Amino acid sequence: MAVHQQGQKMDDMTRILPSNCSKVFIQRDFSDGTAVKFQTKFPTELEGKIENDHFVRTISSLNTMFAEAESLNSRNYCESCFACLTAYLSYLCLDTHYEKVLKKVGKYIAEQNQTVYVPRGLMLVDPVERGLRTLEICILNETNGR
Repeated sequence: MAVHQQGQKMDDMTRILPSNCSKVFIQRDFSDGTAVKFQTKFPTELEGKIENDHFVRTISSLNTMFAEAESLNSRNYCESCFACLTAYLSYLCLDTHYEKVLKKVGKYIAEQNQTVYVPRGLMLVDPVERGLRTLEICILNETNGR
């Protein structure tokens, strides 16, 4: 791990700049409505870089987490009622269920990058950074030719 000037440890992942690499975009799957769900079709650009099974497992896990975030249950109902009763001031102190799942997604992507994708020369970009419109995969050892 690198050490920042003030003595802080920096995660090695923060030093990877995806701006000058080739990119593959995994589009949203709207076949079941507007819920956040990404296509599991394996892109041809990733052939030979990662196994289809790893890719599908990652996308399926992300889709499951987003389905959990958008699920309606008694906990979400109570959370909404509590927010309403506190004039939504509770949201200043507490994370919503959706925010908690988005943090979980971010941790999962970081873990997948560290264990699966970066060792293969790829990097997932958190879909939150792209407004949940697309999942970006950077091919780190290729430039985009700009």
